[in-house]
Amino acid sequence: MLIAVYPDPPAEALTAALLSGGFGPVPITDAAELGERRPEDGWGALVIVLGDDPVRALGMARRARDLYGVGVLVVADRSQTGLLRRAGEWDDFVLTPLDHSELRLRLRRLGASGPEDDVEIVRFKDLELNLATYQAVIGGVPVDLTYMEYELLRFFATNPGRAWSREQLLSRVWGYDYFGGSRTVDVHVRRLRSKLGEERASWITTVRSVGYRFG
Repeated sequence: MLIAVYPDPPAEALTAALLSGGFGPVPITDAAELGERRPEDGWGALVIVLGDDPVRALGMARRARDLYGVGVLVVADRSQTGLLRRAGEWDDFVLTPLDHSELRLRLRRLGASGPEDDVEIVRFKDLELNLATYQAVIGGVPVDLTYMEYELLRFFATNPGRAWSREQLLSRVWGYDYFGGSRTVDVHVRRLRSKLGEERASWITTVRSVGYRFG
């Protein structure tokens, strides 16, 4: 499915991430071009990078939604999250550096679909996470996870070996607008360990004075 990308030219990292997800990036320069180049089956989504001119980029996002009803995914760095508090200009966002699996998942939430045979399965030992169906399987047995438990486990499984602070996990998994405290992370980690079972609970290790590491 074709994904409109603003501004033109897009960064190589963004183009690579879209291509790896099975999407076709189409750079555009303004809202008029978004309409003129609209494919017969419509855009899968519009990806807007805030970049050096975030005010203009958000204005483009607003016009795109108002004129064409296209889903807008904003790409921002951490210093720009304060600009994303106004509702009505975008549908979802992703932070840099880009995680390919996260980008694909968020685009699919907006209705963009990749190739039928390109459904990604995240695997870690005998854990399998189906990113299209939100199903989790451990040792061939389905595991009943809440939405946020799944999102936390998905983030861990796609970023193994690195220590993450509670604040980083709140930002990356719950999102910039979540106002809960770090205890939320501890509660979900405890629940995940319980559902992973005694043999696999050690996959999530506590890093003293930092947070947690997976793997």
